[in-house]
Amino acid sequence: MTRHITHERLKLAGIIALDAVLINIAFVISYIFRYRWNLPYPVDARYDAPFYPYIPFSIMLTAFCLVTYRLNGLYDNRRGRRWLDEIYPLFSGTTAGILIVMAITFFVQPLVYSRGMLTLAGFTIVGLLSLARLISLEIAASLRRHGIGVEQVLIVGAGEVGRAVMRSILADPALGYKVLGYVDDDPHKGDGSLGRFKGLGGLDKLQDIIASEQVDEVIITLPWMYHRKIIQIIDECERKDVQVRVVPDMFQQRMRSVDLITLSGIPLIGVKSGHMSSSALLAKRVVELTICIVSSPILAIICALVILAIKLDSPGPAIFKQRRVGKDGYEFDIYKFRSMVNNADELKSKLKELNEADGPLFKIKDDPRMTRVGRFLRRTSIDELPQVINVLRGEMSIVGPRPGTPEEVAQYEPWQKTRISTKPGLTGLWQVSGRSDIPFDEMCLLDIYYIENWSLGLDIRIMLQTIPYILLGKGAY
Repeated sequence: MTRHITHERLKLAGIIALDAVLINIAFVISYIFRYRWNLPYPVDARYDAPFYPYIPFSIMLTAFCLVTYRLNGLYDNRRGRRWLDEIYPLFSGTTAGILIVMAITFFVQPLVYSRGMLTLAGFTIVGLLSLARLISLEIAASLRRHGIGVEQVLIVGAGEVGRAVMRSILADPALGYKVLGYVDDDPHKGDGSLGRFKGLGGLDKLQDIIASEQVDEVIITLPWMYHRKIIQIIDECERKDVQVRVVPDMFQQRMRSVDLITLSGIPLIGVKSGHMSSSALLAKRVVELTICIVSSPILAIICALVILAIKLDSPGPAIFKQRRVGKDGYEFDIYKFRSMVNNADELKSKLKELNEADGPLFKIKDDPRMTRVGRFLRRTSIDELPQVINVLRGEMSIVGPRPGTPEEVAQYEPWQKTRISTKPGLTGLWQVSGRSDIPFDEMCLLDIYYIENWSLGLDIRIMLQTIPYILLGKGAY
């Protein structure tokens, strides 16, 4: 744990030092723009000035900006921060720093001074530091994809809270976590698996796992009735210099309706509704209908071409319907372009031994029932386009969990049934996280994360991320 704290302090010192350098670079750039390039408007020759009188301003501005950045939480160690999270404290802190320097000049009245240059410096500082953070986040994301800068996490407990931790890590790679596995005294959980998250045995295995594996952090998700065991685990982790975190017992009670805020550093835990408000549902519906209506001319042309291609490629109807399970178990008919031979359902029983999917799903990467046109439709997900009809009818959403068949839903474990607590969608979080390449349990974890963390912003992000997956045909079959 000491090693972890030292690393974080060195990292923070490096970030602050880089910000100080960039602030001064931005100040020099602003001077060049103002006095050498005469931007944004010409400088009267009588007011031209060398740079050295501005050096004290640069030093003062650097100091004030760094202090206000710290006060605005820019340097708080919070995992999963995105670029937009950095913009407000940068803008607010820079503005405060500029105003403080201007206030000082009002009383000191230096011989060489330009409010216009200071204002220009403020915008340049925000732009330069924002760009630096964007580049830094992209580099960190690229390194994480190659396993660099990722902390290996061991989760203690595989109940509802443990699964919530797993799905949060799975849904947000920016957290920089990789789940090494989990331990649980329930043999059904401890010796099983949740997708690619492997059960490593009971709690008695914890000490051996820490000793034999590269564990960077342990997250304890046990109920407080295990308080003696929790204290023992914390002591063991501290002896092994492993970071340990504990999920508060309050989260065990109403996992989906916990509202956590801070009041001057004091954590306040409250209870919020576990369902979307009526205004949120209305907003989601309005956005969906708008997208469907605006895109309908283009979709109509694509659909006409697809129907013609299917008819020319193989005998049978171009569109078929299949029974699926929607919100709260409501069954409806889903529409798809036919991508297989006409008697595909009759051949399914003969191909069971070729099934490559886990859980209740049935998928074969090189399915012999697929037609030539159908293979292209599946790879690009164009076969799903007729489901726009289901969206218009209110049976589906554009974004949401994929609807399962009644036979599949009947095989769901109790925790997996949360998937059907909201409308199914054309695309969803798991589709932009690997599509057919990820195991069924991970699909469920990601779908439940989406349900618990829904927002219009999340819907828009998923829709935008779906586009490259469709164009590249990644993970679809």
